[in-house]
Amino acid sequence: MKRTLLVLCLVFSILSLMSAQDQKKQETGSVWIIPIKGDIEPSISAFIRRAGQNALNKGAGTIIFEIDTFGGRVDTALQISSFIGSLKNIRTVAWVRSGPESMGVSWSAGALIALSCQDIVMSSGTSIGAAAPVTIGADGQMNPTGEKTVSAVRSQMAALAEKNKHPVLLALAMVDQDLEVWEVQVNGQTKLVSGVELEGLEKNSANKVVRLSQISAKGKLLSLTAGEAQKYGLALAIADTSDELVEKLGLSSEIVELVPTAADQVVSFLTSGAVQTLLILLGLVMLFLEINTPGFGIPGVVAIISFVTVFGLNALLGTVGSLELILFLVGVALLAIEIFILPGFGITGISGIVLIGLSLVFSRQDFTIPSLPWQWELFGRNVLFVSVGIVLAIAAIAVIALMGPRIRLFDRLTLKTKIEGTAGGPDPEHAGTSVMEAARVMSEAEENYGDLLGKRGKTITTLRPSGKAEFEGKPYVVEADGAFIEPHKVVEVIRVRGNRIIVRSV
Repeated sequence: MKRTLLVLCLVFSILSLMSAQDQKKQETGSVWIIPIKGDIEPSISAFIRRAGQNALNKGAGTIIFEIDTFGGRVDTALQISSFIGSLKNIRTVAWVRSGPESMGVSWSAGALIALSCQDIVMSSGTSIGAAAPVTIGADGQMNPTGEKTVSAVRSQMAALAEKNKHPVLLALAMVDQDLEVWEVQVNGQTKLVSGVELEGLEKNSANKVVRLSQISAKGKLLSLTAGEAQKYGLALAIADTSDELVEKLGLSSEIVELVPTAADQVVSFLTSGAVQTLLILLGLVMLFLEINTPGFGIPGVVAIISFVTVFGLNALLGTVGSLELILFLVGVALLAIEIFILPGFGITGISGIVLIGLSLVFSRQDFTIPSLPWQWELFGRNVLFVSVGIVLAIAAIAVIALMGPRIRLFDRLTLKTKIEGTAGGPDPEHAGTSVMEAARVMSEAEENYGDLLGKRGKTITTLRPSGKAEFEGKPYVVEADGAFIEPHKVVEVIRVRGNRIIVRSV
């Protein structure tokens, strides 16, 4: 009986081990398809990193990156390329796919991402190439960048092609429009050569050189169709469906095809330049209203939500660290000091605005000081987005400061109730004074205040909007009509309401 139980346990253990190995083998052989569609933006990089890591954790054996893009940001393309290159013990495939909802292209940054994969497969009717970096001019037209940027991208394309055993000349011709590429037959052997190499081969009388076709002419960037890419050794195969793709790759595992979720689309929308500019505008205006409003209310909540959205989403994209948060908090503190402690608006307030602007600029990029040309281009674009938001916010704040007293929405920013028992008038409840006497004193005070109408004086303190001003050698508690007024400014009394003296700057 014991021997029988021992044998059964041994058989059960062997079967369990075999089952676990089969299950592990099945998981390891799974094929994941991750889409890279639309403009190459930081949100796509975050999605790819998250999806790729998920595939690795689930034991994927092959990751297929479905590419369908005209291009996008160079820094994001380099990040994606670096992530794909860091994947170990896994097969990576770039699939330029065609379909009713796709563009069927892998251009510019898309070509760089494709070359970072071990194999490239294309669908019928697709194309790849035209990877020279460009800039967007003031007129909205695309212009070529400087030689330094082209050289950097060209070197990276060549390095990726060399690493993954793709034709290096084809990769270079996609970036360098001065490079000629020929398909020739040398002593019966077909190969790809540059124009310079071709001249050298033809000068050697020992070589029998036959020019078959010119792949890339001088002055033009190289773009290849699916058939041409397969013919010249760039594409491994042509596949129009996922089943056909798996068959061409020699795989037979389960296919897991990912799609961006609604959350990914929301992140992509909120991290776009236009939306971030609006969030900066809204956050700064609400911050101003909250600083100048007693207590803590809706403006403060909206400001917090706006800036948390900006920094939080950019943190998800990997572009926000402690430096950006510190700069922002110090900038807000300087603005508060300027408003509440220091009179006027000087170096402290300007420094606060500059620090806030820098924190917002740095939150949109993964470097601090630009060193490469494409980094300077990205830095300039980020400065433009942030500057537009700040300028619009300043304009909106100015309008609110001028029109606030006339807009019922901003009643909390100005004093509109009658103040009694202050330095500006008598206290009717003062000990020893009857109600009738208090009324008489109040009437005389109001009559005296009425005499101030139209008179001019100078402010003693900053009017925010209340403060003190001097008329005919006597100080009075006054209120500014609209914008704040700095000390030692000439003001004129334009209205008297009870013991309230409303003035405006002259």
